[in-house]
Amino acid sequence: MDTLQQRMEKIEQEIQAACDRSGRNRQDVTVVAVTKQVSADRAREVIEIGVSNLGENRPEGLLAKQENIQSDDVSWHFIGNVQSRKVRDIINQVDFLHSLDRLSIAKEIQKRAASPVDCFVQVNVSGEESKSGLTPAELEDFILQLADYDKIRVVGLMTMAPFTQDEEWIRKIFRSLSSLRDQIAAKDLDFAPCTLLSMGMSNDYTIAIEEGATHVRIGTALVGTESEGDE
Repeated sequence: MDTLQQRMEKIEQEIQAACDRSGRNRQDVTVVAVTKQVSADRAREVIEIGVSNLGENRPEGLLAKQENIQSDDVSWHFIGNVQSRKVRDIINQVDFLHSLDRLSIAKEIQKRAASPVDCFVQVNVSGEESKSGLTPAELEDFILQLADYDKIRVVGLMTMAPFTQDEEWIRKIFRSLSSLRDQIAAKDLDFAPCTLLSMGMSNDYTIAIEEGATHVRIGTALVGTESEGDE
């Protein structure tokens, strides 16, 4: 079984190759290690091999990891849907929220955040009922409504592609999000610079990078699962 370091080296090679194919700079792509299914000890190992961005999708998991790790060198990303009543538990604990898609969440952030929060607005580009997020048609109006919320800074957009072997379909989803990002960025809104793209996971991150992803959320391909044990 590969060690964590070997997995990261393989991922790095694939990221560099994807950047080379698409004429991008490697430094423009951030790896968010999704540690939601592994222990704090495993997350600490990830930090030790040089990955400083960690992603969690549940408030309880985020807070437990932070209590165990307590490092100023880590950027914390909340990548899951958050209930309005849970916003107060996490919003001053995260550096990025990847799942803003409702005004009810925006209102809670405005009420609870001590300082502006960098947020990705989640868009359901594929239209799958199982996925959260705004429709592409709803995106512009939603972002314009955020002008009144000075505790929210829309740094970019996020989406999840279907879990499929159809690479062209995946590519189309990512390309669509990139186009939507460009449309919002062109409005030159102070509260929504919208320059970033959070898209791509363990099974499709190289395609996402080729289509402009700035943040790829990699879980099992890097950290594995708790049932694997330690390498």
